[in-house]
Amino acid sequence: MRPARAITVSLRPAEEAYDFEYFRDRLAEPAVLDCAVAVRVFRAPLLAVPVGGPRRGGYMSFELLSLAIATRGLLADRPGFPDLRVRWSPYRDTCHTVEWGEPAPEWWEDDAVFGRFYGYSEAAIAEFVRQHLPTPSSAISEPSPTAP
Repeated sequence: MRPARAITVSLRPAEEAYDFEYFRDRLAEPAVLDCAVAVRVFRAPLLAVPVGGPRRGGYMSFELLSLAIATRGLLADRPGFPDLRVRWSPYRDTCHTVEWGEPAPEWWEDDAVFGRFYGYSEAAIAEFVRQHLPTPSSAISEPSPTAP
């Protein structure tokens, strides 16, 4: 039997993150990425985007609570990551999160409110909303047994 591997979390340069270009292309002020870092869990580096400009908050999700706690520790005292906190999930099928900055808008707000809070450009918000238009319930319900 092989010994269990230690769970490793480390910080890397932001440009190494798999999603660096995604954020660079969608943020209203990409200069905020100057203080961003890649959080590498195992071998997968993902971007931690700091607050700044119109971006008022941020978060990262983790399946394991230990990864969230380790990430909070690594981001502590870094510029752009104020008020770091771990939000524990009470559900087994929902991720734990590390959050920073202001608290996020309430869940019932629309996508544009969330997009502006997280500092996305108006063009990126419009594209996201266009691609994720609400689907009427009739479009996803089963056809009526009396329908032709």
